[in-house]
Amino acid sequence: MGPRLAERLARLDIRTVQDLLFHLPLRYQDRTRITPIGALRPGVEAVIEGEVQLTQVQFARKRMLLSQLHDGTGGITLRFFHFNATQQSTLARGVRVRCFGEVRFGKAGLEMVHPEYRLVSESSITAVEECLTPVYPTTEGLHQQGIRPLTQRALELLRNHPDTLREWLPDAVLTRLRFPTLREAVAYVHYPPPDAPLDLIEQGAHPAQRRLAFEELLAHHLSLRLLRQRVQRHTAPELEARGKLMAALLAELPFSLTHAQQRVIGEIRRDLAHAMPMLRLVQGDVGSGKTLVAACAALHAIESGHQVALMAPTELLTEQHLATTRAWFTPLKLEVALLTGKLKGKARAEVLTRIASGQCALVIGTHALFQEDVNFARLGLVIIDEQHRFGVHQRLALRTKGFNHGRYPHQLIMTATPIPRTLAMVGYADLDSSVIDELPPGRTPVETVVIADTRRADVVERVHTACRAGRQAYWVCTLIEESDDAQGRAPAKGSASVAGGRMPGATTLQCQAAIDTAAQLTAALPELRVALIHGRMKTKEKEQAMRKFKQGEIDLLVATTVIEVGVDVPNASLMIVENAERLGLAQLHQLRGRVGRGATASHCVLMYHAPLSQYAKARLTALRATNDGFEIARKDLELRGPGEVLGTRQAGLLQLHIADLARDQHLLPEIEQTAVLLLNSHPGHVQPLIRRWLGEGAQYGEV
Repeated sequence: MGPRLAERLARLDIRTVQDLLFHLPLRYQDRTRITPIGALRPGVEAVIEGEVQLTQVQFARKRMLLSQLHDGTGGITLRFFHFNATQQSTLARGVRVRCFGEVRFGKAGLEMVHPEYRLVSESSITAVEECLTPVYPTTEGLHQQGIRPLTQRALELLRNHPDTLREWLPDAVLTRLRFPTLREAVAYVHYPPPDAPLDLIEQGAHPAQRRLAFEELLAHHLSLRLLRQRVQRHTAPELEARGKLMAALLAELPFSLTHAQQRVIGEIRRDLAHAMPMLRLVQGDVGSGKTLVAACAALHAIESGHQVALMAPTELLTEQHLATTRAWFTPLKLEVALLTGKLKGKARAEVLTRIASGQCALVIGTHALFQEDVNFARLGLVIIDEQHRFGVHQRLALRTKGFNHGRYPHQLIMTATPIPRTLAMVGYADLDSSVIDELPPGRTPVETVVIADTRRADVVERVHTACRAGRQAYWVCTLIEESDDAQGRAPAKGSASVAGGRMPGATTLQCQAAIDTAAQLTAALPELRVALIHGRMKTKEKEQAMRKFKQGEIDLLVATTVIEVGVDVPNASLMIVENAERLGLAQLHQLRGRVGRGATASHCVLMYHAPLSQYAKARLTALRATNDGFEIARKDLELRGPGEVLGTRQAGLLQLHIADLARDQHLLPEIEQTAVLLLNSHPGHVQPLIRRWLGEGAQYGEV
């Protein structure tokens, strides 16, 4: 093939024949039978054949080519918006045409828009397809008609040269699990026969699909096991401390650690005392006290003579961490510094000097922490909060910062988005995991209600009642691009949400929505003290608003999703989320976690704009049904897929070709067993298996 085609294939990570064979179909089309036009139904894809009765160009808002096709049982219109003179003359009256496309209702009855078609002869029989037709992931300049012939050539090569694909699974595993061979599975998945059980294939439950899904998940699991082995060969500073600083902090707190917090702190301290880099994931539901656990870990490292870096995804969250840790660390005579992108000039230079000299014991920051001019004297521990918000390269850069005299810093990863066990086994097999599975005493479950925004007046009255009773409330505004706003559509599966700050123009729109809402609520509730907080405000303004809210000087805080994590106001007992259908499950759960932090009964009102998509309805129903973060995480995985939950889309890690973690979780115990078998008895099979499914993606696992 030529260089242009090779370049397009490379965009799909296809560089070898094996890559092409493992570029698997997304779905299938049934072109194995011709359907009479009279039997067609809207919404189905079908092959039809008939005679052209009339072809004409119609001039409306857009110029289009319309062709009337009949077969004796009925008629249908073929509609083309993009066409040329040759196409118009080809579809002349009297010619016989075979088409494939989706049937839909048009103004004059049934129609197909831009169907695939070819001329056929009435005198000779033109065969239909012998197998189901695959539909592949494509890229610009490479369409289905371009990629299918390439795949067919690769499959032909495989038939003639079986060694093209090596079988890396031991025979004993194939026999025990009743799997077909790799060659049989690949051929079947590309071109299932006409009698293939479509219901099984659509569910991904056919033995050929299960066999490939098993191998793909095994490759991911093995890559992380190898990473763990590599990390264990590195060295880290042995952080020995008696715990004097931690004891001093805990003695000043007005509450005691929960048993779960004590257990997790013990696990972290044991890890830090070893000469092998700690890689520990701490999961804890909203409000479980992860920040205090991280502070105790930091004090252990500081007492042993090392610095600590804490990286958080947003400036507001870094400011929250700064306020909390300064209150805890200043009485211990420890310096805490903040480093964000907003810090400029002399102030920044001064902070950098104190970090480089080792004067700053704890440095809190956003991605600014890993910029080139930031140098630590003795970085011993890196704490990453809400790790799934960071790109893989960013996390790797911070880890490299601490490399000093052949030793790496210890890493503590925290998340309030619990990761289902199935996902952790494949996405975090390289990490030790700790779970804070206990909430501090006195917390009450938050009652969640879901209502349409047509009842906005009732919601405003509810806010008024709660605040007049001495409670406080949040009103969270979400808004996405104007072109989508009026439609009330939920984001597509795996799409970036507004709150991630990744949608062009979304932050500005979100801030404007909050400003407008604050003005409306101030007018509607003149007795209440209403304040506003959004991402475009200056740091001092945000801090002032939050401080007043925390001190009870503000009744109602109108905000964008910047208050998603880190804000702790025990007297706030009511959370209103506007356009809740716009947000993901994990994010809604985080927002809900801002209330219910005291002993008073708390409520969360999820206001939606109709009509709701099936996907949005499933999210809101799941949130109303449970307060359990792990159950919500399981549902989130089911709805969104692992790439978004893990935050690995940008690196290619866990971009699954055929496996589905929610669907295939029953395979995971066998996968763990097989991984051990391969590592112990067939070590030469491990790397080729990883390369087959992950390509170069495995290198990003270093974080």
